[in-house]
Amino acid sequence: MKTAVSIPDPLFQRAEELAQRLGKSRSQVYREALADYLARREPAGVTQALDEVVDEIGSGLDGWSAEAARGILASDEW
Repeated sequence: MKTAVSIPDPLFQRAEELAQRLGKSRSQVYREALADYLARREPAGVTQALDEVVDEIGSGLDGWSAEAARGILASDEW
């Protein structure tokens, strides 16, 4: 879908420079930026990203400590 948006000239110029530096089209840079913006505001997306980081690097906690931390987090209001 095509759409028109208004953005300040300095922001447009920064996006142009980024697109050139990355070898991407302006549209691709805007699509990726919007997708990233939306993903960062989706609660499940944040949880998924954090889970992926923990899976990748490990929690460094033993079983009991991990379970205690989960219990504390579950009882805390975010």
